[in-house]
Amino acid sequence: MNQALLVIDAQQELIEGNGNESSVFKKEELLKNINLVIEKAKEAEALVVFVRDKDVSGGEGEGFQVHQKIKIPPTSMIFDKKATNSFYGTGLLDYLRDHEIEYLVIMGCQTEYCIDSAVRTATINGFDVTLAADGHSTRDSSVLTAEQIIGHHNKTLHGHYNVDNFAVVRKSEEDLFQPTHNNYR
Repeated sequence: MNQALLVIDAQQELIEGNGNESSVFKKEELLKNINLVIEKAKEAEALVVFVRDKDVSGGEGEGFQVHQKIKIPPTSMIFDKKATNSFYGTGLLDYLRDHEIEYLVIMGCQTEYCIDSAVRTATINGFDVTLAADGHSTRDSSVLTAEQIIGHHNKTLHGHYNVDNFAVVRKSEEDLFQPTHNNYR
């Protein structure tokens, strides 16, 4: 089975914050878990793909780059997007299809925006997805804390399906490149 790790918007300014925005919830744990799963992806010979949001840091400079603490494999592919959805207006879907990817592990920022959109869009487009429960983050909103937002999405997206393909939520410490989807079919 061909697999890929998709790390979305794990950018310096988004994770660390700036003069107007705070850092994301549990940023150090997020960075540690992204690096852990990158190592697992390399061991599983899975593709590692990064997506950067052009809205972060005006689409330029250090703040726009993948966070400096993330160990980017030299063979990684990087896509830049202008929309919340990582598949919209990028070559991501074609790239995954060209590599005959069937299974995605998703991590990154922000939970209620780009992570939610990616999980749902991936299942619609024929991928089974594992969302790393402790591998995505956000900030507090005016209604919910970041912890509540993350918890809600972990609950809602676990088992989210589009008939043939669906998402499960698992912790980063698990063997995420051994999909468990067939246990639920």
